[in-house]
Amino acid sequence: MKLIKLSVALALAFAASLSQAAVPAAQANRLGVDLTPIGGEKAGNKEGTIPAWDGGISKPIAGYKAGMRHPDPYASEKPLFTITAANLATYKSKLTAGELAMFAKYSTFSLPVYTTHRSGAFSARMYEMSKKNALTGKLVGASDGVVDVAEGIPFPIPQNGAEVIWNHKMKSKGLASKRYNSQATPTASGQFTMIRIREESLGLYWKQGNTLKDINNVLQYFFQLVESPARLAGNALLVHETLNQTTTARQAWVYNPGQRRVRKAPNVGYDNPGTASDGLRTNDMADMFNGAMDRYDWKLVGKAEYYMPYNSYKVHAGPMNFSDLIKPGHLNPNYLRYELHRVWVVEATLRAGQRHINKRRTFYVDEDSWQILATDHYDSAGAIWRVSEAHVINYYDQPLIWSTVEVHYDLKSGRYIANGLDNNDPVNDFSFVTSPENFSPQALRTRGTR
Repeated sequence: MKLIKLSVALALAFAASLSQAAVPAAQANRLGVDLTPIGGEKAGNKEGTIPAWDGGISKPIAGYKAGMRHPDPYASEKPLFTITAANLATYKSKLTAGELAMFAKYSTFSLPVYTTHRSGAFSARMYEMSKKNALTGKLVGASDGVVDVAEGIPFPIPQNGAEVIWNHKMKSKGLASKRYNSQATPTASGQFTMIRIREESLGLYWKQGNTLKDINNVLQYFFQLVESPARLAGNALLVHETLNQTTTARQAWVYNPGQRRVRKAPNVGYDNPGTASDGLRTNDMADMFNGAMDRYDWKLVGKAEYYMPYNSYKVHAGPMNFSDLIKPGHLNPNYLRYELHRVWVVEATLRAGQRHINKRRTFYVDEDSWQILATDHYDSAGAIWRVSEAHVINYYDQPLIWSTVEVHYDLKSGRYIANGLDNNDPVNDFSFVTSPENFSPQALRTRGTR
């Protein structure tokens, strides 16, 4: 009887830890009607500057062939206008705090604004599973994990900020992919050395037919290898990103070719510096936000319209002389594209008793994809410190929305780090075939050799 009572008590405690986030059927039935299949507003705005969503780019455009870089569907378009320091007051209400801080810091900063295209699209299967998840998905605790979902967006009709961020973390990046996520960390004067990084990932959550029982609590397997320069070549990182972090926290291992051994790396997370980042990016800034959420309280502020990086096919094109793109202080605006989009705004505030170099962060999350498009990072004194942007495209061979270039600006040092500079390398390969065995610590040593 004591054992039965204990089991019942544990079951009740677990149940109490689940936020009842599932929405009623009447709400879920809005998906695909007045809401897009993953929860955005189908209608445009009243001014007509944001159009209605009509399905996005759901298949490859004419001229695209498998393996090639994605041609720009909007290549003939010119900017409607360009925001500069001279006309900033006219557009201030549609600019984020981070964008305004960039204008204040750099006289050369500008935003070329183009016609808005709601190009976001995913597979019919993801739409189907997202609607099912709306009826069943729950948070573990305040933000520690997700249960009772499969394959799709876990919370297409979110009730709080934590759910919005989990939607970003769990949106499809393809079942498996292989890509070059090379990066540059220019000095304040614009000098840089390219760091060539190869990455592989596997997300069995997105495999058709899989349930949470089938993925062993691993949302995504991730492998990273530095190929150059020579002083960094051979350094490798392996991560098992977990779904329910109260059961198993993120696991990470590193291989150092000088030591020729694999070691556990519990510091690969939170605000520890990212790979070869010169301290300009924390681990949890990769892919705009990743990893554990337990150090912050997550507040859903609401939705707003801002000029966001979007349909960034121009910076995706190749080949490229990176000295044309990488300029002192910021990327060359001539390669960038901004559009007016509706975004979910989420404020993350450091919890009492927790530690992180960012006391507060503001996330701007695309309503059509759940991709975080921009982030403002604040220091311990409450001043804006770093500004992040994800320059996204629709990888329409899938289809899915993901960054092609991700950039994190450090306003204090006048430096930044740009990731995803693969223009002179093969494009993301979503046909890549792999298995969990290739992401084991035992396999890391052989994969990390020079």
